Amino acid sequence: MTPRENLLSIYKKTGYEYAPVNLILCPSQINEYTARTGEEALSYNEYFDFPEIYVTDLLPEPVSRLYYLSYFKNPTSKIKIDKWGVGHEPGSEACAHMSHFVHPMESFASLTEFEKYPYPAYLSAKTSHIKEEVDEIHTKGYAASAEMACTVWEIAWYLRSMEQLMTDMILDKELAAYHLDRITEISCHRACVFAEAGVDIILTGDDVGMQNSLMMSEAMYCEWIKPRFAKIISAAKSVNPDILIDYHSCGYVEPLIPHFIECGIDILNPVQPECMDFKEIYGKYSDKISFKGTIGTQTTMPFGTTDEVRAAVNRNLDIAGPMGGLYCCPTHMIEPEVPWENITAYIETCNSYKP
Repeated sequence: MTPRENLLSIYKKTGYEYAPVNLILCPSQINEYTARTGEEALSYNEYFDFPEIYVTDLLPEPVSRLYYLSYFKNPTSKIKIDKWGVGHEPGSEACAHMSHFVHPMESFASLTEFEKYPYPAYLSAKTSHIKEEVDEIHTKGYAASAEMACTVWEIAWYLRSMEQLMTDMILDKELAAYHLDRITEISCHRACVFAEAGVDIILTGDDVGMQNSLMMSEAMYCEWIKPRFAKIISAAKSVNPDILIDYHSCGYVEPLIPHFIECGIDILNPVQPECMDFKEIYGKYSDKISFKGTIGTQTTMPFGTTDEVRAAVNRNLDIAGPMGGLYCCPTHMIEPEVPWENITAYIETCNSYKP
């Protein structure tokens, strides 16, 4: 099997030949990778032979940084502004890759202000490059994936602030509906473009779980997020019924898994072991959904021994069994405190695993 065939077969539970690896290294761990391997030409994705390659996103018409700055009170000189207009102020020196959000819409009080805001112009974006990239990735034998995380809920509160958006959802539903609908419209368009280009997997996601509970009630999720997410997935699958939808949410989300399935989500990640038991989740839902993740970055990766890392990988792959259903990998970014030996233990265990 090619890496693409093997990964897609895992997700479709039709058997697989080997357990592929995947992880995300923080900047200091990328430096450690270079020091350990002596490899400067190949990215760690290439070096460890990840089975999927990400295509370039759509390229929306740029909005002047100075224009976005007008939405912030007393912005610092260090603030960075993303393509949605969200401000990012750098974190501590130890975690400079983390940032503090500055919300450009936080003080909006009228629908007119929302209507005037420059949401990214994805609907007029250039798209021809995506099909070319997908074809090249497929020629090499890899799966083509598209990144659309922060699909509805997260980007909505990044812009508005979580407290204010939740307040809108209860007290000013017209503002909440307009804001969420604009983002949904953009996401539908992006998903259709990726589907038309032949992408195998679209990575979507919105964190709706906390460590031990949901971020919002199940009823609120079903009223505000579920129908919009279902609309995006339906749009993509109307173009390509075979496209796989990967959905990311941190934390405890078990009450929502049946809703995820009804929306058309094919893959749930990361199934944090600190929040949910993978064996239990797999037993309940594996006939309708596959999984990615399951190796804890709050516990096992930073604080476990190499033997404990190996045991976790083998245990979870054994739970899924020889037909697949699990792309086993760390649940989140590998932070500075993770010993390199544990990273190696994860990779070696996947490489030696026999389905």
